[in-house]
Amino acid sequence: MPQLTKTERVLRLFTEVRPGEGRTAVMMFANVFLILLAYYFIKPLREGWIAVSDIKGLSKMEVKAYSSFAQSILLLFVVGWYAQLADRWDRVTLFTRATLFCISNMLVFWFLQPNFFFESLPLSGIVYYLWVGMFGVFVVAQFWTFCADIYTDERGKRMLPFIAIGATSGAASGSWPVNKLVGSGLIPTEALLLVAILPLLASIFLIRLVDGRESDQDIIGHEGTQQEAAGIEPEKETSIWSGARLVLFSKFLLLAALVTLFTNWVNTNGENLLFRVIQETLAVEAQGLGIADERSMLEFIRDGTTAFYGNFYFWVNIIALLLQAFVASRLLKYGGFAAILLILPVIALASYTVMALLPILVVIKMMKIAENATDYSLNNTSRHVLWLPVSSAMKFHGKPAIDTLYVRLGDGLAAITVLVGVHLLALSTSGFFVFNVFLVLCWLVAGVLLVREHRRVSDEAAVAAAE
Repeated sequence: MPQLTKTERVLRLFTEVRPGEGRTAVMMFANVFLILLAYYFIKPLREGWIAVSDIKGLSKMEVKAYSSFAQSILLLFVVGWYAQLADRWDRVTLFTRATLFCISNMLVFWFLQPNFFFESLPLSGIVYYLWVGMFGVFVVAQFWTFCADIYTDERGKRMLPFIAIGATSGAASGSWPVNKLVGSGLIPTEALLLVAILPLLASIFLIRLVDGRESDQDIIGHEGTQQEAAGIEPEKETSIWSGARLVLFSKFLLLAALVTLFTNWVNTNGENLLFRVIQETLAVEAQGLGIADERSMLEFIRDGTTAFYGNFYFWVNIIALLLQAFVASRLLKYGGFAAILLILPVIALASYTVMALLPILVVIKMMKIAENATDYSLNNTSRHVLWLPVSSAMKFHGKPAIDTLYVRLGDGLAAITVLVGVHLLALSTSGFFVFNVFLVLCWLVAGVLLVREHRRVSDEAAVAAAE
């Protein structure tokens, strides 16, 4: 009988590992660590750049919210294009070429940064904001699709919580230098994009190793025995709308889309309000420091916003790492899918209730850290476990559509919330948070229904596999 290696015995501190599973798990852990390390060099820069991308007649919160809405429209087409590429290329070619494409884009944005080679190109921060969303499709989301494709349902439930530790630790490792080094001025903000290229190149090497190691026999029957489990036949056409339309033909996919939509709508509303308070605070600080000229003001706002979000993401990811390492696998094992899916809306309900009562920066920051840390760890695990019972074809069409289109649709609804709340209802900050409490209640209802449907799909997949 095969024995556990030393590495596999160490991994058993975090999850249940069986002989022969350790090497692939470690490589997948390292891979997602590198991807999220790069992402958290890129992401805080997004907030700093959008903060100095003014549009006449709009507040900074509106610019950010409406940029998210534009991102949702753009990703309608990006998701369809990605689905076409997924049909045309094998999974490792898709990952390699998509990552290299994003790296080439990063070099362009490095050149276009404000007060670097150019004074300030109009709308460049908005374009970069839109691109970061596309990066999430082509690099971050596709890794989890690859991960779900190489693991069966049973193996995935055991291994994904451990691999997700790599994601949260990579995110924490990426946000730390942004917090410390950029905030202290030791590393210029402009260098972040160049630094992020290195871990992405290493991730390509690792994904190719994993793909070569995992034979097709690991997933034989995984697609065929589970084709019917979600109540639809995999779609063969590759139009840009195929992934979005696929969702409408399955109760399972539709509920998953609704939960994703409410999750992101609630979270983005909170992010927009946090951003608003940060900009107001920085403006007051700049006035107190006597900063008057426009160039110095832009640099102060950009660097201050980037440093704040570096600190914010650092604490989010440290707490998320602890939750992922010591809570996620145990919660999934003893509480099941229901516990790990529903814990985030329960925490969000408490957090937004507190923020509605005490809408001040220190409280908002603390509550958002709690919400985002749970989202990036426990809820992140639930999103990936959700897809384990379904076919490979559904994963590469339905999952990208939900992970991107419905996430960005939530951004769009958040933009509409800002538009209506600011210009029609004149809502206070507390008023926005009260509205979020209502959305969380809707989210909880959709979550309970999804838990029931996931149980049905898993049972049918198990029966089909046994026949």
